[in-house]
Amino acid sequence: MTNRFIDVISKAGVLLFLSTMVCAQSYQLVWFETFSGTQLDESVWSFETGGHGWGNNELQYYTSSSDNVFIEDGKLVIQAKKENYSGKNYTSARVITMGKKTFKYGKMEARIKLPYGQGIWPAFWMLGQNFSSIGWPACGEIDIMEMIGGGTNDRTIYGTAHWSDNGSHASYGGKKSISSGIFADDFHIFGIEWDETAIRWFLDGEQYHVIDITPSGLSEFHNEYFFILNVAVGGEWPGSPDGTTVFPQRMEVDYIRVYQEVSTDVEDEAVPASFDEISVYPNPFNNQATIVVNSERGSDHLSRLCIVNLLGEVVYSDKVKLVAGKNKFSFEAPAGLNSGVYFLNLNSGSKLLSTKIIYLK
Repeated sequence: MTNRFIDVISKAGVLLFLSTMVCAQSYQLVWFETFSGTQLDESVWSFETGGHGWGNNELQYYTSSSDNVFIEDGKLVIQAKKENYSGKNYTSARVITMGKKTFKYGKMEARIKLPYGQGIWPAFWMLGQNFSSIGWPACGEIDIMEMIGGGTNDRTIYGTAHWSDNGSHASYGGKKSISSGIFADDFHIFGIEWDETAIRWFLDGEQYHVIDITPSGLSEFHNEYFFILNVAVGGEWPGSPDGTTVFPQRMEVDYIRVYQEVSTDVEDEAVPASFDEISVYPNPFNNQATIVVNSERGSDHLSRLCIVNLLGEVVYSDKVKLVAGKNKFSFEAPAGLNSGVYFLNLNSGSKLLSTKIIYLK
């Protein structure tokens, strides 16, 4: 999670600090999932299993088997396989936070490496927490990211909202393609920013779609929602796999982060620093290390530097002032810090970076 003086990305809770004058709204990290254990945390996640088509005539059977869903190198892996299981020709997995972690409004994002191929349908999405009592689409659905694989489809993702329009299904979606390669080549950040007025979709920090949710007919989008991660095989939208589809296919999830707006005191309209890179050396380190931050511009605005453990607890916090160019800070491990893996987080305004550090006592 976060390294001692500068890790700004969000694998740990980071409180935004600014000295007092004007009250402003800014995002604060309120929950994150880094998949740092040896298996999925069932206090947060539940497995949905079955092979009934899931409303889309899908072809897979979702299991809780470690062949289909597991933790590997600090990442959640959902793996679709071609195999006979309970009358289906494919297996995969679907995990949810229903009844365990729900959110209303905020910035939600995940860093994911997608699978590929005809008939492969990965998704990172949300359903209204009242789904079990009022059903779909009345509960509302926010698809943060979906991709239907195969050919040029492997380079295009979709963001969509679904709701009930007087008892009928309504939806409004957008899409975004990358200019080269496919989404299976590397990790990308898929996210939304959702508030009382709109939902905005982002790919790697660039907005590509928005929906106005102020009309009374879209009241579904002002409730609590839970997360879903899954890889479907086949179905009405992607169609079935064919001879070009390679199995197994994997969706790898590095992290999920949720930020929500909080009131913060800010120096009179100070412009936050804009940084794009953080590093720590040596890493692993013993008692002392050097933190280097490259900043596009400096600011009188103080940035918050935190070290966070794997439980998300802040074990060190400080304020730093960044100048344009290369910033170097000497860091000494606080007394009582135990050997282990941490995250260093740096936060300025709504910008957050994070890097993993290893402390050896």
